[in-house]
Amino acid sequence: MNQDVIGRCWHCGRDLTKTDYGRETLCLGCGKATRVCRNCRHYAPGRPNACLEPMAEEVLDKERANFCELFDPGDRHSGTAGATSAAELLKRANDLFQ
Repeated sequence: MNQDVIGRCWHCGRDLTKTDYGRETLCLGCGKATRVCRNCRHYAPGRPNACLEPMAEEVLDKERANFCELFDPGDRHSGTAGATSAAELLKRANDLFQ
């Protein structure tokens, strides 16, 4: 079943398959919508419309399900559950130079 995983929930990090990205589908782990900007590989905070695609229609709420035709599931995980701590990141960075 792991080969079916194509992304992770933007909120909780749960593995998602193709069938988990329906227009009104919610993550089984946290209940958040899955077909949202924050779950898209084009999501880029700081860019115009927070999207790498210049032709994407504006979406105001990046955590709400939408009809974007350019949606492409990404493996981006920005939730708090399972996130790497700052101390762990610092340790990994220091280990690189040892």
